[in-house]
Amino acid sequence: MSAKTAASAGIAERPAGGTAPAGETGEPIWDIIELLFFAYRDFVGDPDEVLSKLGFGRAHHRVLHFVNRNPGMKVADLLDILNITKQSLGRVLKQMVDQGFVQQKEGAQDRRQRLLYVTPKGEALALKLAGLQTVRINRAFGELGPGAHEAARRFLTAMIDTDSREHVLRLIARADRAAKRG
Repeated sequence: MSAKTAASAGIAERPAGGTAPAGETGEPIWDIIELLFFAYRDFVGDPDEVLSKLGFGRAHHRVLHFVNRNPGMKVADLLDILNITKQSLGRVLKQMVDQGFVQQKEGAQDRRQRLLYVTPKGEALALKLAGLQTVRINRAFGELGPGAHEAARRFLTAMIDTDSREHVLRLIARADRAAKRG
């Protein structure tokens, strides 16, 4: 980002060379911490408006996103991804099933398994929410120029705990492959 672009965005650029970047000296990296908070607020803000009209919140959004991207996923796998309790998921999932956004089916080999699928109504909502977020992401990439997508991907991957990275990347790749086939 050029100094002019950074200034127009209200972002102070860090001086190059000479001094250790914040964080390496034990100082909190306040600008990045706060930018992450504000970016997340705005990234989920657009979908929040749509979801609130349905009586849904961010937990509903996360469930809908992952079930849409991973049709037939087990409830246990969704619990692992979201890192929430069975009780928390149960409440959200019940609302989504009752309102026709998600359906549960028995596993073919194990009838105790609950496999999750979005309904056409659920898929439409998931795509609408992803569309809102894609517009915001593409706008940011457009401001940053060539290489922005890969740089963002590398940064966000590095932010994931090292012991989870490969699992997360496999989950994303599997969902991408399934979407191309579907």
